[in-house]
Amino acid sequence: MIVKANLAPVRSVHLRDLVLRFFFGGVATVVTGLIAHRFGPVVGGLFLAFPAIFPASISLIESHEIEQKRKIGADGRLRGRIAASMDAAGAVLGCIGLAVFALFLWRALPHYHPALLLPIDILIWLMLSGSLWLLRHRLRHLHPRRRRLPPTVPSHPRSG
Repeated sequence: MIVKANLAPVRSVHLRDLVLRFFFGGVATVVTGLIAHRFGPVVGGLFLAFPAIFPASISLIESHEIEQKRKIGADGRLRGRIAASMDAAGAVLGCIGLAVFALFLWRALPHYHPALLLPIDILIWLMLSGSLWLLRHRLRHLHPRRRRLPPTVPSHPRSG
């Protein structure tokens, strides 16, 4: 599978979506600042990795999928939930890479210059997160889900 960037959906972003993302990002930033102020920078640093716009993003992904299905007369709730869950899975893989990124910097910064470490660490993060994504993709195709998804339009039982 080849990963590509599709910038066409960027044109259809609504102002409401941007405001929601900025709001969640601002709330996450303020909460992180309050935690750091109360418990110190070490504890506050743990919360800097919180994906500030993630809660807004997954809700927007779900609502956009539902809206697209509604336009063609179908119920898109299941598809919206599946799309949001796939985005969440990708966020988890990126967070694993981010944790390794932080661990590497924490251990190496006392000994090496940050200008040297940052490009190396970014490469480590990209390679690890990308490798985890590829592994998940391959394992998913090796072991397809056994349960069947419910139909988009509920079927009606036959009348006797």
